[in-house]
Amino acid sequence: MVRISTGIEGLDKMLHGGLISGRAYLVKGGPGTGKTTLAIHFLMEGVRNNENVLYITLEEPLDTLKQDMKKRGLDISTPLFKGIDATPIGERSHIFEGTYHEEFAKSFGKLTKAIKDRLDTEEFTRVVIDPITMVKLTIENELEYRRTFMGFLKDLAKYNVTLLITSELHETDIEDYLVSGVIELRAYEISRKIIRGIKILKFRGSSFDEQIRPYRLTDRGFEIYSEEDIFVGD
Repeated sequence: MVRISTGIEGLDKMLHGGLISGRAYLVKGGPGTGKTTLAIHFLMEGVRNNENVLYITLEEPLDTLKQDMKKRGLDISTPLFKGIDATPIGERSHIFEGTYHEEFAKSFGKLTKAIKDRLDTEEFTRVVIDPITMVKLTIENELEYRRTFMGFLKDLAKYNVTLLITSELHETDIEDYLVSGVIELRAYEISRKIIRGIKILKFRGSSFDEQIRPYRLTDRGFEIYSEEDIFVGD
């Protein structure tokens, strides 16, 4: 099994060496917990390795993302970072090389086809969908969504990409059972202070740190304190 870095040192330590390449992972958390920042770290690590990476946004327009990530010390203005702006309010202009716009939130089938079309014409190593929640809302029947999502993962597995999907925080989702790993981001109130904590709920094929570790979103990005216990002194 080939390990790849998430681009976040503390998370790699929690994963005992990084993610397993070629598999699908879920990052879930509430608003403001840093799901997108974590996902961009993951993609930019691929860019640092001279890899083509693909980011599909269904919520935050790419021009806004570009500005937000600069504040986190992440400059995504590189030809290796390819984006698909699937937001309903996204500016219909090309802000990155290889960027184009579609409204995929209305159909999981359209989203799958668009991603496959890109993977057929260009080699990518890492793909992010942020967030899958927008597509999930279009399929009301749970069994139908499960079948559709399983088919989607099967299709992408043929391309040997490592897939990271973000989602809003729910206790248990269908995706939890179908992906190879689940990373949860939460905000805790401890001694009248809000402390962010990260926990790995699942990681097939590897041992991992089962403790909740504190993290911060800084001007250097996503920083995890992998040796600290979030609840010490509470």
